[in-house]
Amino acid sequence: MVPGTAPVVFTQAELDWQPWLAPLEEAALTHRHYDGLVDAVRAKSPYFRLLARDPDTLGARTRTDKDIFYNPEAGLPRAERELAAAATSRHNGCIYCASVHARFASHFARRREDVQRLLDEGVHADLGARWNVIVDASVALTDTPSRFNASHVAALRAQELDAQAAADLLHAAAFFNWANRLMLSLGEPRY
Repeated sequence: MVPGTAPVVFTQAELDWQPWLAPLEEAALTHRHYDGLVDAVRAKSPYFRLLARDPDTLGARTRTDKDIFYNPEAGLPRAERELAAAATSRHNGCIYCASVHARFASHFARRREDVQRLLDEGVHADLGARWNVIVDASVALTDTPSRFNASHVAALRAQELDAQAAADLLHAAAFFNWANRLMLSLGEPRY
């Protein structure tokens, strides 16, 4: 890992991200930009400062992200919402997002080796029955929404995911399918 080089493998290491377009300078952020960032600490991130060029859209994006991943009323455990995001990111080839959500999945599930297997072997890695159906459903939705079908719902139900838990999984996968494409088109990860 040479600082400033692009990673070529999926990792749980903390990565930087380098934009291809100039983000706003932190000193140039206005109250409106900070409203869009939602959390002031995001001003340190070049990714969020780039998205802050459209603060209204950034605010909607950030509030959606926070509700999907931090909502304590959610039906799916946080670890499995993070797993859905990591699997989606792994499938899409977004090394940066996969690293972030793999670390969260590892932390909340305490299954670092299984999460690393997902990163190393890809979305067909055997992670156990429940995690396999979560990954499969996430990947089906990521490929194209019509690929996700009743067989995925039946597999999720067989693993005791109720409607709220299945909805949480779909929100995490769909959000990161979009977020990966945005991040991949605006810059690249760096060590």
